[in-house]
Amino acid sequence: MEILKVEDLKTWFPIKNGITQRTIGHIKAVDGVNLSVRKGETYGLVGESGCGKTTLAKSILQLIKPTSGVVRFDGSDITANPTVKIRRRMQIIFQDPYASLDPRKTVLSALTEPMRIHGLAKSNSGAVKVASGLIEKVGLNREHLYRYPHEFSGGQRQRIAIARALAVEPEFIILDEPTSFLDVSVQAQVLDLLKEIQRELQLTYIFVSHNLSVVQHMSDTVGVMYLGKIVEEASRDTVYKSAEHPYSHYLITAIPVPDPQHVRKEKLLGGDVPSPVNIPSGCRFRPRCPYVTERCAVEEPKLYSAGKLHLVACHYKINFKKHQVAKARAA
Repeated sequence: MEILKVEDLKTWFPIKNGITQRTIGHIKAVDGVNLSVRKGETYGLVGESGCGKTTLAKSILQLIKPTSGVVRFDGSDITANPTVKIRRRMQIIFQDPYASLDPRKTVLSALTEPMRIHGLAKSNSGAVKVASGLIEKVGLNREHLYRYPHEFSGGQRQRIAIARALAVEPEFIILDEPTSFLDVSVQAQVLDLLKEIQRELQLTYIFVSHNLSVVQHMSDTVGVMYLGKIVEEASRDTVYKSAEHPYSHYLITAIPVPDPQHVRKEKLLGGDVPSPVNIPSGCRFRPRCPYVTERCAVEEPKLYSAGKLHLVACHYKINFKKHQVAKARAA
């Protein structure tokens, strides 16, 4: 059952010029995204920095107003006017735990305030009791409720941010690179905590990251994003074992191998992501793709089925696949 469906979502930011602030162009951060998330699953959203992942996440939650398109949550269109009740059911955990917590509020205040706003706390003592349970659920102690954010480490702050998101009893949470600011050892603890909470509370996640190893660990379905669009979508195992889009293949190739003696045979992807102001004609991956043809310059590929629950936006994914098979045989 789908809990979230995004249809042709676009979020463009106008570029102003001169005293009259005339619009002379747009930054096309999200440029026609379609995706759906099933209830209880984790949808991993991956791509290089600057491809529009965070903008897409905020647009889904209406923290940024989309330029066009539709976002449906549990069957309701929330793009026009998301209600307070819908906002309570959809939460986000931000990337930077040092910026997402109010330094003037104690942990107790940060946890109980959203309960009062949404009418979930019948009394002050009841709110404190719920906050105590939440802080223990994320691995901290009750005495931490009376401290301020600056008294905690980065990992502890992110645990507090998780508890705050859970305070309003959500059903759907966007995790916007929740471990990128943390040490590797702490990352593993936080990821395991998120999976445990998901199992216990039957939550649905969108997990945003550029770390493909983490996405592989967390996700059921993976969407690969490039320059404002989804270029491949499939189950986790399908993407990591048999990616059909050249960009997905290069992302997987770039995953670090924890072996100092390992010699990388595959050539890494060169160049940078083009500017979202001047998007290349045809296929937007064309300037960096070694398999580019004339058709790629004039016709933008659409997402089409490449198998069960597998979508790819590439004109020549078959040629790419044959090239990979021939290369493997030669090796």
